Amino acid sequence: MKLTFLGTGTSIGVPEMRCHCQTCQSTDPHDKRLRTSALIETDAVKIIIDCGPDFRQQALRAGIEQLDAVIVTHEHYDHIGGLDDLRPYCTTTTIPIYAEKNVIDHIVQSMPYCFCKTSNPRIPHMELREIRPFEKFTVGDLEILPLRVMHGNLPILGYRIGKLTYITDMKSIDEESVNLIKGTETLIVNALHTKEHPTHQNVRQAVLFAERIGAKQTYFVHMSHRAGMHAIMNPKFPKNVQFAYDGLVLEIK
Repeated sequence: MKLTFLGTGTSIGVPEMRCHCQTCQSTDPHDKRLRTSALIETDAVKIIIDCGPDFRQQALRAGIEQLDAVIVTHEHYDHIGGLDDLRPYCTTTTIPIYAEKNVIDHIVQSMPYCFCKTSNPRIPHMELREIRPFEKFTVGDLEILPLRVMHGNLPILGYRIGKLTYITDMKSIDEESVNLIKGTETLIVNALHTKEHPTHQNVRQAVLFAERIGAKQTYFVHMSHRAGMHAIMNPKFPKNVQFAYDGLVLEIK
């Protein structure tokens, strides 16, 4: 299984508009962060986790020729704002979108033209499939376990796929989900910035969570410009913890 980080930034991306901080002014490509999303590939299937407003740019950059499904963590715009850009992938087929019921309702409300009874070849053809936390589902040869995490007061989903666990926008997590994550070898989790935040982990909390899980490798995503620069922050972390960056590819057994 291969994972490509399509984006590793927070909801506004990095650089942030009108900002002239050190991170936003950085010329290091590792500090250019589109909205957080990931591509997972096996020999049988290609799926993305979240489809944000940068999806078109991400798909062109990654050369995504095939897409078999989208799994969604939650309904915020930076995680579903690119669904309309799926059109080139579903001209002759329908792409399944896996999400919780409240997220499905939000998608239908936000994009009613995609779900009207009249067929229209110019809209993305999506099949909305409801999933529930702690109930496994399969996409091709992948078995996926949704996990419950909390984005402030909003219940959202993380995902465990084999030895990989992918979590974004988490502030807290209960013991049931932690127990299901144990044994993960590759952990991907959010680290917004260095200060306290009401709905996201900060960098210190993300490091503590990484230590709690004890994965062989942990990669941080959903980072704002206030998380710091890649070259400055990575040497400060434990040796098995690091900032991910857009375009990074992982080979996962």
